[in-house]
Amino acid sequence: MEMNQPAPPNALDQNRQGLMGKPLDRVDGRLKVTGRAPYAYEVKEGARPAYGWLVEASIAKGRVVAIDSQAAERAPGVILVMTHRNAPKQAPFSLEGEDRFARPRPQLDDATVQYYGEPVAFVVAETLEQARAAARLVRISYAAEKGEYELRPNLSRAEKPKGGEGKEPDSTVGDFAGAFAGAPVRLDATYTTPFHIHAQMEPHASLAWWEGDKVVIHCSSQLLESAQKCVANTLQIPNEKVRIVSRYIGGGFGGKLPIYGDALLAAMASRQLNRPVKTALTRQQMFHITTHRSETVQRVRLGATREGVLTAIGHEAWSHSARFDDFYETAAKQTRSLYAAANRMTQHRVLKLDLPVSDSTRAPGEAVGLLALECAVDELANQLQIDPVELRLRNEPKQDPEKNIPYSTRQLVQCLQEGATRFGWSKRKSQPGQVREGRWLIGMGMCAATRGNLLRPAKCNVKMNGDGTLTAKMSMTDIGTGSYTVFTQVAAEMMGLPPDKVSMQLGDSDFPETAGSGGSFGAASAGSALYDACEKLRTRLAQGAGIDPAQAQFADGKVTGGGKTATLAGLAGASGVEADGEIKPGEMEKKYSQQAYGAHFAEVAVDMESGEIRLRRMLGVFAAGRILNAKTARSQAIGGMIWGIGNALHEEAVLDARHGFFVNHDLAEYHVPAHADIPAIDAYFLPEVDDKTNPLKIKGVGELGISGAGAAVANAVFNATGVRIRDYPLTLDKVLRGFALQNA
Repeated sequence: MEMNQPAPPNALDQNRQGLMGKPLDRVDGRLKVTGRAPYAYEVKEGARPAYGWLVEASIAKGRVVAIDSQAAERAPGVILVMTHRNAPKQAPFSLEGEDRFARPRPQLDDATVQYYGEPVAFVVAETLEQARAAARLVRISYAAEKGEYELRPNLSRAEKPKGGEGKEPDSTVGDFAGAFAGAPVRLDATYTTPFHIHAQMEPHASLAWWEGDKVVIHCSSQLLESAQKCVANTLQIPNEKVRIVSRYIGGGFGGKLPIYGDALLAAMASRQLNRPVKTALTRQQMFHITTHRSETVQRVRLGATREGVLTAIGHEAWSHSARFDDFYETAAKQTRSLYAAANRMTQHRVLKLDLPVSDSTRAPGEAVGLLALECAVDELANQLQIDPVELRLRNEPKQDPEKNIPYSTRQLVQCLQEGATRFGWSKRKSQPGQVREGRWLIGMGMCAATRGNLLRPAKCNVKMNGDGTLTAKMSMTDIGTGSYTVFTQVAAEMMGLPPDKVSMQLGDSDFPETAGSGGSFGAASAGSALYDACEKLRTRLAQGAGIDPAQAQFADGKVTGGGKTATLAGLAGASGVEADGEIKPGEMEKKYSQQAYGAHFAEVAVDMESGEIRLRRMLGVFAAGRILNAKTARSQAIGGMIWGIGNALHEEAVLDARHGFFVNHDLAEYHVPAHADIPAIDAYFLPEVDDKTNPLKIKGVGELGISGAGAAVANAVFNATGVRIRDYPLTLDKVLRGFALQNA
């Protein structure tokens, strides 16, 4: 089916089983907590594997001029040392193709070093310990070249990028420059965000072996179809000769959208050795070999009347890409649709640097873009002496202000109002620094949240079996978000079965193709294909029972209608009954502006002596279409909010600008929030059904929680102290500097 018109009323609306929205426990939960859900490195299939270890470049730019691998080759257990001298021929890297994750990613293809940590050798041995020890014996000499690693001092050299993420880099409406210059009240502020690391709990790992001329790779990948194409394109073999399996993934966050050297080198070594090869990246290696979020510099300009009506909105964003890549952080994209203003301008610029590849990190664009925009709106509210919630209400658009099309649904106002009531916003003191408990200054802050809603092509196969169970297959992945569970609920509700009668088989590229997990489009895309397959299966089963499909009711493993009843098991028979489903984007995404919305509220305490910031409580109120599972949705929202708190207070990958590498490349020094940092946090979803988005009438949830969350914390710090920090994260030294300026 194709989304060319609003989705009609359906079985999910009726919810006769009561499964839609039910906080069902994760169907894969028991497997995970008992250790019986094998992640990529734990897979035990095929013959006994050898173990690979990557050797990283210790320079950021230059060439390998000599490699002495003899000691490594003679080390105990070593069976292969692969370098650019003996690596198999691969396709060169190319920027061609719409799917950037399907591009060839050659490994060890020449002597060039493009970034610090780039793989320069691959050691394979009988055991992990032997491979690791031998890797340290590989001696490499380099001819280092001077590289460029810093964004902020070089903004003037940044260039306009090509279009990305479905957006043009720049947008203009009206006369921004004139309107801003003539506005009675103006704000012009620059905000900076640092490099962010995905820091997934599960490291990137792969197990590869060959079955004749077909390679099988068990790995940790969010997008199986893209991974399959990437391997095929790199090794120059047909797509059908590559099978990618990722049944369980311990966190993705965008860092597992691409395929990396662990999978490709394991596949190449396996073919050469004619045996399985297993490898995993260390936590330290992940900081350079895998992707990260670029640092950004963002200038926000707001012009308004003295009554708080915006007349001009300008948002410029600078980020970097790797020298050979074309990704850029779309930090200004949410500004195009969030608030009304007659005159508008957004602009993105990118600077090529000799750094590891930057790419999508949870809520690319909005996560850091809203850190700037929503602080700027708070600053304007303080300047105007208007309540920050009220200022946002005064600038609510009636339709998308740049696309000039209606919103599919938009409950931002309701999120703001509900959140303010639940949080006790009316108790906030508008003047900063007015609430004190001992040596602690107390403040409240808030911000709006938005995240674009996407639908991607997907397919699914379902089969009603003779034993009364349903099997569903698709290449969709579960990156910890609850895919297995919510899809089980959809299928069970559609077919009138209890959840334990549904077998959801995911994570295999041999299954019907989907877009995978990413961009908060996973549940909507794969779930809609599942819905379509179940609709077709319902029709086939009803017709088999002599029942008009329009009158058929499915419940308790039976189909009933027109005075007839039949069991699904009996209709399936020994061979079963199958149906295939499919979803494609259509006219709805062109006719309606589709976003999910939210509002974050935070209360902080700031130590007057040390500058320490402590979060005391936080609330997020969201509107994201139909909620499939109240428990998993809340978990996703809270997880995103916690990451947003980390963006505000903790996370910063520190670059050594002399040598082009991240100094704090482990979880001991790259700080993320711990339990003690999150004392009280909650998320609430407003009732909503959006029939313009997809047949499930849902919107993406996974990235909405992080979008803007850190700005609420930053605004609360200002309300507590009167110190405005525009350089994230908000560390105590910056607070103390602000105190010093106040007292100067």
